[in-house]
Amino acid sequence: MNPNPKKTKASDDMDDSAQQQRLNIVGTIFPDGIPQLWCPLLTHYRDTGGSLDSQRVRAHLRHLAPVVKTFLAPGSTGDGWEMSPQQQDELIGLLLQLSAELDLKLMIGVLRTGRGEARESIVAKTAELLGEDHSWEPRTLAAELGARRVSGFTVTPPRGSALTQSQIYSELAAVGELGVPLAFYQLPQITENEMEPETVAELAAGYPGFYMLKDTSGADRVALAAHEHDYHGLFLVRGAERAYAEWHCTAGGPYHGFLLSTVNCFAHPLAEMLAALREGRAETAHSISARVSAVAEELFSAAAELPFGNPFSNANRAIDHVFAYGEQEALTREPPATISGNRLPPALIGQAVQALQREGFDARTGYLE
Repeated sequence: MNPNPKKTKASDDMDDSAQQQRLNIVGTIFPDGIPQLWCPLLTHYRDTGGSLDSQRVRAHLRHLAPVVKTFLAPGSTGDGWEMSPQQQDELIGLLLQLSAELDLKLMIGVLRTGRGEARESIVAKTAELLGEDHSWEPRTLAAELGARRVSGFTVTPPRGSALTQSQIYSELAAVGELGVPLAFYQLPQITENEMEPETVAELAAGYPGFYMLKDTSGADRVALAAHEHDYHGLFLVRGAERAYAEWHCTAGGPYHGFLLSTVNCFAHPLAEMLAALREGRAETAHSISARVSAVAEELFSAAAELPFGNPFSNANRAIDHVFAYGEQEALTREPPATISGNRLPPALIGQAVQALQREGFDARTGYLE
């Protein structure tokens, strides 16, 4: 295995533009185009000891699969930053198995923020998936990873508030040189920095395996600067919550799709929102967006008061508990466990029930029935 940067960017004998090379790679992974709705999947546990509940994960995926075909894990919503490397590997193995069963694809979250760590992790995971002597040619990589249900790797900039854009670029370029399909993730809540639009444009020009940018900053500076920079066909997905409809390109917004924690709970309404936008039914789309936003805002605020865990994970876990069991049984069932060893408080489940009822979401029957 020889991940030589000079041999792993697009082949020297190819004179296609970066955008055309990117389209070719994306077409290999997604023949029907990149899905517009992605889910950073919750991780379900059997108990407060943190052991995976594979049957519960499977049931959740089966519920989402009719409208969501692409998932990110491990990630922030799925407790990835709190997991050990062994727990991350166990989760990835389970999700790849279930993805093959349910015809889904998994974007593997590479939660490594030290200098050089993301590249090293991707080299090791690719060898594990494809064997030590696999090809480093980008389209071949995309095809072979796709055959194993992997749509790529998600990488953040390295951590550090004092890092320059040149340092951020160098770190991500070293990953891009591998030729694997990639999504770069704007996550200042963890990395303490942001990629500037110029940095993203330069990376997009040089590394066609980099096909998607996720921005969860809430500032949206890269997407809002798209009219000033050539991102060479990069697919932009928003991770910040609330006011969803207005950010989509069919409503005049700068994003092509969404990778949202709330897709764990509202995949079907959000898919309906996107369909309404495509069909020109703006009033319907904005109504759905407002209703989902109202529930999300209330539950995120309530979950932020808990002394443990990620508020986005805890809030979505509470809402999903209601949709899974139905609003009546959800109130009597033991609340779901979190990776922290705590269970969610019953009051948060009750608040989720009330918010869903108020906004007109039908949770009378759970998807586990």
